[in-house]
Amino acid sequence: MKKTLRLVLLSIVILTMVLVSSGCSKEDKIVLNVYNWGDYIDETVIEDFEKEFNIKVNYEDFATNEEMYVKIKSGGTDYDVVFPSDYMIEKMIKEDLLLKLDMANIPNYENIDDRFKNLDFDPNNEYSVPYMWGTVGILYNQKIVQEPVDSWDILWDSKYKGQILMLDSQRDSIAVALKKLGYSMNSRNLQELEEAKEELINQKPLLLAYVGDEVKDMMIGEEAALAVVWSGDAVYMMEENEDLRYVVPKEGSNYWFDNMVIPKTSNNKKEAEMFINYMSRPDVALKNTRYIGYSTANAETMKLLEPDEINNEVAYPSDDVINNCEVFLDPGEFIKEYDRIWTDVKS
Repeated sequence: MKKTLRLVLLSIVILTMVLVSSGCSKEDKIVLNVYNWGDYIDETVIEDFEKEFNIKVNYEDFATNEEMYVKIKSGGTDYDVVFPSDYMIEKMIKEDLLLKLDMANIPNYENIDDRFKNLDFDPNNEYSVPYMWGTVGILYNQKIVQEPVDSWDILWDSKYKGQILMLDSQRDSIAVALKKLGYSMNSRNLQELEEAKEELINQKPLLLAYVGDEVKDMMIGEEAALAVVWSGDAVYMMEENEDLRYVVPKEGSNYWFDNMVIPKTSNNKKEAEMFINYMSRPDVALKNTRYIGYSTANAETMKLLEPDEINNEVAYPSDDVINNCEVFLDPGEFIKEYDRIWTDVKS
């Protein structure tokens, strides 16, 4: 009896140790907090990363750069990897919100096309690694819009009242009005901004809505005739509906970049750099660019694309189109005026 009891007790102790050990292992597993744009990654990429590196990814998404910035700036978060755009990276660097990257932990950085390095918002490539890039333009349904589409002016044509979608994005929508007027989308001229505000207010009765990711389903489903969209979304929508077309207006538009950064909220910098390095692997970047439709900044991934993908002028526009575009800059303190203009427009 005593021997049997001792064996039972020993079994209980061993089982308890195993359970405690496995529990600790689970609790000690590193959790990487990733904050990205909505619908902006192939989810299998995250699953593969978790399996390969035994790291749990907690993935959240945001709708605009401004939403992301407010959340990071206000504190109380512990994001490890974030995907802001050019002008917001510039702003976050100025405000000391980002950590410098250790490129020794990101050897796949060498795969990034040199065209996307040493840009004004991160001139020394210290804080960010390019992810995707593209333009902003007009997506239209050629069954409904049968006239030539080559200018932002068409978004103010009363013929299409109730069939026009604008981006629910402060910088992008104000930029459309500024470019329509022949001004820089980085204008710091109050008179020009006031004129842009009046243009947007005059346009409001013609709009179906200001939209975010829902623009994709709406345009594919032919709920609207015209929409301001990012080029990568245009690629996806045109694949789903053969009657859709995309154009960058003759007045010019936004040439943008989304990069990966590590905010100072990170508690796992080394693992965050592992994730960025993984995302910069040619095969992984290929999965992402094919899934979301956006243009890769990875030169090695470009070699893996099919000819029809490379020759897609929506995803990879000509130099003439790009040279007629501007990159958003951080307006600094002048952002208060953009905030005021946007509030007036939306109200």
